Amino acid sequence: MPEHKAASRLRLSGLCFLLQILNILLFATFVRYSPESSSSLCSPQLNCSRRNQDSGFQHPRFRDVHIQVLLGFGLLVAFLGRYGPGSVAISILIVSFAIQWAILIQGFLYFFLNGKIYVGARSMVSADFCTAAVLISTGAVLGRVNPVQMLLLALLEVTLCTLNEYILLSLMGVSDSGRSLTVHTFGAYFGLMVSRILHQPHMDKRKREDQQNTGHQADVFAVVGTIYLWIFWPSFTSTTSVHDNAEPWAVLNTYFSLVASTIATFMLSPVLYEESTPRMVQIQDATLAGAAVMGMAGEMLVTPFGALITGFLAGLICPLGFRFFTPVLQSRLKIQDTCGVHNVHGLPGILGALLGVLLTLLATADAYGDRLELVFPLVAQGSRTAADQAVLQLCALPLTLLLATLGGCLTGAVLKIKALRSPPDKGNLENTVLLEVDKEGCDPRTSGKEPGISTLV
Repeated sequence: MPEHKAASRLRLSGLCFLLQILNILLFATFVRYSPESSSSLCSPQLNCSRRNQDSGFQHPRFRDVHIQVLLGFGLLVAFLGRYGPGSVAISILIVSFAIQWAILIQGFLYFFLNGKIYVGARSMVSADFCTAAVLISTGAVLGRVNPVQMLLLALLEVTLCTLNEYILLSLMGVSDSGRSLTVHTFGAYFGLMVSRILHQPHMDKRKREDQQNTGHQADVFAVVGTIYLWIFWPSFTSTTSVHDNAEPWAVLNTYFSLVASTIATFMLSPVLYEESTPRMVQIQDATLAGAAVMGMAGEMLVTPFGALITGFLAGLICPLGFRFFTPVLQSRLKIQDTCGVHNVHGLPGILGALLGVLLTLLATADAYGDRLELVFPLVAQGSRTAADQAVLQLCALPLTLLLATLGGCLTGAVLKIKALRSPPDKGNLENTVLLEVDKEGCDPRTSGKEPGISTLV
């Protein structure tokens, strides 16, 4: 056993070394500062007309999105008593690698010119979005994959997530500014399919031992995480708005959705779990669901009351999913959704995409005014009708699910290679993610234990 542990540590060190050297070489060869960020770097061959936009875009929006990814998405895994500390470390590892890899992969598709990748604030924010999808996926497999497998998952998912985003946003012209499809839906179902491929039947016979702590530690991190979500998620939803005057709709709609989803959780949780007041981790779930559902529709003409209705529905779907859908996934489909990403990201993401289709169908120049060119530029230019745009928005949903499913199966098959698996480190239960969980995952809302374990954001 000591030899196996040493080999596991060396595999991680070796993979980190190889991947970082690869990134350094690729950055040295291809990556340069964007001319939009500095007038001295602008040349006649490059279009610097958006320099001012990139300069104004950098600080509050980039800062908010990056904090959201690192703290809102990464730190909240600490609510897991058994996997928390180790999971936080692995989340930071994933963020560190995925941002570099996403800049390269997205750069070749979006920012490649004259043989170079030009990076600026926009490319960094785009990389943060892709990293968020990876962190969502890890919530479905947390506790059943080791750090080496996590890195390989990030390597493959960043590539496939970028491909999906390029097809939807660039080729099809889909409007998804807050990433309901490309981040929430793709990340959730990619992770679920990886979890399905990694399913081990013999785990069904294991007793439920060393269940995660659902006490004080979970509530403390849930409080901190929920506050971060409330502060920074509106910026996360609105950050891709090109013009400042297009931002308030996304910010306002996100806030309206957040408050309604929270109220819905206070209404439904006592009925489902026989508690007088929902725990903070359940409020955190509602916050996530309410924000995820506004990803696509946030910058559209939802109207304030429409945002309240949508958030309220998302707040109902989340606890209902934990109560009724998660057991079906586990018992019938053999999908171990460790942290409930299906209920917090997957289902709200689909709801947000369907809402986006409806709002696209109703988009008119009279209703949107000058905003029509910002939200649906091809419709404003007359290149396509609102109905055509709505059809493309609708087609984007099954396409995303297809790519996430196929990509998750491929990634799961790679991670299942025997050479990548390592034995659990039983000597340090609280600080490792090499441990396996039983078939019901970490969510006591599907068992007889006290409800309230939060989800990986």
